[in-house]
Amino acid sequence: MNLNLLATTSIEFPNLHISLNNLPKSFSLFGVDIAFYGVIIAFGMLAGIALVCYDAKSSGQDYNLYIDFAMYAIIFSVIGARLYYVVFSWDYYSAHPLEIINIREGGLAIYGGVIAGVITCIVYTKIKKISFFKVADSAVLGLIIGQIIGRWGNFFNREAFGQVATSKNPFMMRIFFDDNYSINQVPDAVRIGMENLKGMDLSEIGYIQVQPTFLYESVWNLMVLILMLIFRKKKKFDGEVFLWYLFGYGIGRFVIEGFRTDQLIMPVTGWPVSQALSLVLAVVAAVVVVVKRVKISRQEKMA
Repeated sequence: MNLNLLATTSIEFPNLHISLNNLPKSFSLFGVDIAFYGVIIAFGMLAGIALVCYDAKSSGQDYNLYIDFAMYAIIFSVIGARLYYVVFSWDYYSAHPLEIINIREGGLAIYGGVIAGVITCIVYTKIKKISFFKVADSAVLGLIIGQIIGRWGNFFNREAFGQVATSKNPFMMRIFFDDNYSINQVPDAVRIGMENLKGMDLSEIGYIQVQPTFLYESVWNLMVLILMLIFRKKKKFDGEVFLWYLFGYGIGRFVIEGFRTDQLIMPVTGWPVSQALSLVLAVVAAVVVVVKRVKISRQEKMA
């Protein structure tokens, strides 16, 4: 086997005493360049399928239905995630149309994947004549574990980080410049923030010091998943676990998105599209859960 690690970058978490020297972004296997981003996304998908199948089997459902659904959901979710990213980055892709199909460098927006996945689930359950909401309650467990793992693809790609972090931030991340990560890739907001913080030109500093928002989101999603697993047997109606996901992920993403420097912006309004969507979904999910639970509670008392 011919395995060669390609261009590397050093990354440090000084306050956590973690130093990762010469961290590769990709590797070459038998002459084929393979990005860690893609490997991690694929691993997240497999882990998600495994968890969904386990949940389906333990709840008396046919897990083969979920394996079948996953094949369609993965394909259309990747397409949806890419389209969402391209649409809200159209200024760039309209000038570089051939880059639209290049996902090796990242450029997948999770909400596009979620929207496409939900549509796929609606169509699939209608064809199979099974409950969309029951399937969604199990499928969403695989979705969020895929997000937990998939965010680490952003780490290897040196993307989806936040604003400049001060030395007091315990999770402060430093990304050093070399052949794999250059000054030209640094967002203007981070460049200005670093130069103001250090009082010198960025080329003299040699690194950026930012908030690891990919880490924030991965940890937040892990907590949401744990709560979903603990309380899923206490749900009052089919679709409630799915709504918990929309609320939990929405709240976390709304806050974390505010720290990011690579936001996708809605035309005219100038609002970060994922932040606005997160707030809407979280509010709607919370209202629906409360209304449904109150209604069910009243019915139980009258019975």
